Amino acid sequence: QSFFCSDEPILYPDITYSFYPVWCDLFRIPYATVPLDDNFCVNIRDYDKPNGGVVLPNPNAPTGRGLSLDVLEDLLQHNADCVVIIDEAYVDFGAESMLPLIGKYDNLLVVRTFSKSRSMAGSRIGYALGNPRLIAYLNDVKYSYNSYTMDRITIALGKASISEEDYFRGTLAKIVETREWTKARLRELGFSFPDSSANFIFAAHERVPGRELFEALKREKVLVRYFPKSRIDNYLRITIGTRGEMERLISLLERLVAARG
Repeated sequence: QSFFCSDEPILYPDITYSFYPVWCDLFRIPYATVPLDDNFCVNIRDYDKPNGGVVLPNPNAPTGRGLSLDVLEDLLQHNADCVVIIDEAYVDFGAESMLPLIGKYDNLLVVRTFSKSRSMAGSRIGYALGNPRLIAYLNDVKYSYNSYTMDRITIALGKASISEEDYFRGTLAKIVETREWTKARLRELGFSFPDSSANFIFAAHERVPGRELFEALKREKVLVRYFPKSRIDNYLRITIGTRGEMERLISLLERLVAARG
């Protein structure tokens, strides 16, 4: 509503956060998806074409892949006439942030959330960082229409979260350590996946179909995300939980894989 009102389509990856097309359809924003390559990587040269804006998650979901700062800066330079939104919902888990470039590029808007790394999904706290002109345009819309207003309790909890930096960093470290342990164990079991900079792993097994694994795990009350869509219908998005939860997952996968020989 603030930035994407032209006749040109906004661009974002074909495999990405599933709500982007929902919002575009709701607000009648024209859009076009840009295919990831065979390794689920973004090719920024594919965004060098007329558009009404670019939305790019870093790291991407559900693949977990992150882009470096210099690659994203190249994207900004080649799309100087439109707003580029970098969605950093998962950035704290290992990707490079675009925040250092806000003062250099007036078309850059970085959006973040408390829902992931700060473990406050139910509070619906999101925020944006950019130059004063972009923020002013956001405020014009916010004060007329805001689907997620925050009450005083939510604001107090958000402030408390920011003030506890040591706890926040300690929790992040535990998640990253458990993610790396899980990666190693999945590889041993014959899984392949893009290297993840997020709090999940997007994995496929060399012999056992993703749907079969998803349904078997669900019967054991272990929930992973399955996407019955072209190109990714053999993959599971496995969110990183506690070490004990991941050990149980690996134990179940060992049994399921062994049963298939």
